[in-house]
Amino acid sequence: MNEKPFIHILDSTLRDGSHALSHQFTAEQVARVAKGLDEAGVEMIEVSHGDGLGGSTITYGFSKQSEFELLKAAAPLIKRGKLAVLLLPGIGTKDDLKMAADFGAKVAQIATHVTEADIAEQHIGVAKKMGMEVIAMLMLSHMGSPEKIAEQGKLMESFGADVVEVTDSAGALIPQTVKDRVGALRAAIKVGVAFHGHNNLSLAVANSVAAIEEGARWIDACTCGLGAGSGNTPTEVLAAVLDKTGYTTGIDLWKIMDVAEEIVRPLMQKPVRIGKTSLTMGYAGVYSSFLLHADKAAQQFGVDARDILVEIGKRKAVGGQEDMIVEVAMALAEKRKQHARS
Repeated sequence: MNEKPFIHILDSTLRDGSHALSHQFTAEQVARVAKGLDEAGVEMIEVSHGDGLGGSTITYGFSKQSEFELLKAAAPLIKRGKLAVLLLPGIGTKDDLKMAADFGAKVAQIATHVTEADIAEQHIGVAKKMGMEVIAMLMLSHMGSPEKIAEQGKLMESFGADVVEVTDSAGALIPQTVKDRVGALRAAIKVGVAFHGHNNLSLAVANSVAAIEEGARWIDACTCGLGAGSGNTPTEVLAAVLDKTGYTTGIDLWKIMDVAEEIVRPLMQKPVRIGKTSLTMGYAGVYSSFLLHADKAAQQFGVDARDILVEIGKRKAVGGQEDMIVEVAMALAEKRKQHARS
């Protein structure tokens, strides 16, 4: 009987989880989580603003403390694993990458929209020159056909990426559509394949397992599922499922369960759950980080967040178009006023 392969886990609690906390992580909190994850045997621990290095802006939301302070807090406590960061071309810069490298970051996730891999060439090259392992993320992968993802993945590979990731930013994929995309990518490239899932349709773990069955060997997750939208694949749940099915991850299951219960859960301002708004995101195919922006606009203009998200989904909005949420909310409010007058 063939031994099942090792699955590389990148825990993004301290990056994707930033969305769920409106980017209000403190250095002390980051230090506690990073230390716990490292001691639990997590291979890669990501620390960045939710929208990546340089994301602390009026567009994406200001961080409570700078990334310099957060990386400084986490870096010395990650002794067994690797410090990871995220960068989106157009938001983060090579100077941000250099700062992360100076703190000892060994992994850089470079993310673009699923059809825009070409804009990542410079950033992948810079990260590689700094000695980083590069995981190239194709975001909002439900918007790209398997053929398109294979095409874009080959571009990422040609730029020097070590791994290419099918990224379900909207939590809109189901196991078969995950397999279609991962399988096409796996067949097209020689480097590793990864998967990043969100739980808006309650399928993050199932989708991660489907990706692994189709050849993905790198999986993103967040402890307690803490992340944008309805959250991400929960690290502790994924570790348990993979252990039961014969895969190895290097994670101590009991320790990661303790980190989830005793360190991460107390930080959560409210439970990460599948509510009507986040469920709509998965159904309509909307970027998970839009959740809090949509809720805020709905309250400000007195409209239903679901109506905002359905329209955003129809417009195929991508990260960086958060201003469209306010525009749609204003239009819906005006339309309602006109209807009331008639």
